[in-house]
Amino acid sequence: MKHYRYLLFDADETLFDFPQSERLAIARTLEEHGIPCGEETISLYSRINHALWQRFNLGEIPREQIRRERFSRLLESLGYDPSPGPELDQYYANTLGSFGILYPGALEMCRTLSPHYTMAIVTNGFSASQHGRFDRSPIREYIPYLFISEELGCQKPQKLFFDKVLDAMGIEEEDRGLTLVIGDSLNSDIQGGKNAGLDTCWYCPSPKEDPLPDYTVRNYRELMALLGV
Repeated sequence: MKHYRYLLFDADETLFDFPQSERLAIARTLEEHGIPCGEETISLYSRINHALWQRFNLGEIPREQIRRERFSRLLESLGYDPSPGPELDQYYANTLGSFGILYPGALEMCRTLSPHYTMAIVTNGFSASQHGRFDRSPIREYIPYLFISEELGCQKPQKLFFDKVLDAMGIEEEDRGLTLVIGDSLNSDIQGGKNAGLDTCWYCPSPKEDPLPDYTVRNYRELMALLGV
């Protein structure tokens, strides 16, 4: 096992329990706007949102299209006027920022790793939501860097995204080999790390097929054991 000095963590579904935060924020948004919200409605929104993010990560659509369309599509699918979609999206984004729910064990892992590594969060999420969640989270004490694609002007899996992250952290070219990217998405985290010539670790609680990373872990305990901490 190589010795690393820098750990670049994805945020959602790696450290933060995004599905739970999403459910709470969607429910509050729809209820605030007088729209009944049950499990089917939440699942429908998640499918719409996931499909749009997949297209964004592949470079097929701009970021703004996600925010223009996801709630409009949801409203239309539910038989409502889709025109208030952007208004609901803004309310949702602000609300989501208040739900920084971590996965069990994430805080303890960050606390354990912090004396040994310089850590950063690297995310494609929207700035308002990610800053809100990160600023409210206790992991902020242990992770000094937060890099958001919306602010960098490029996104995972682009090499440029990681180049900008390394430059901002003062990581020299010869130290790329000391940097490990850790995330749940093969398309954005793992492929992005590979595009930038960085080692990668797939955070995969539920086993899947054909992993591309250098390492795969199923939980934080395995990650810390891999890092020798």
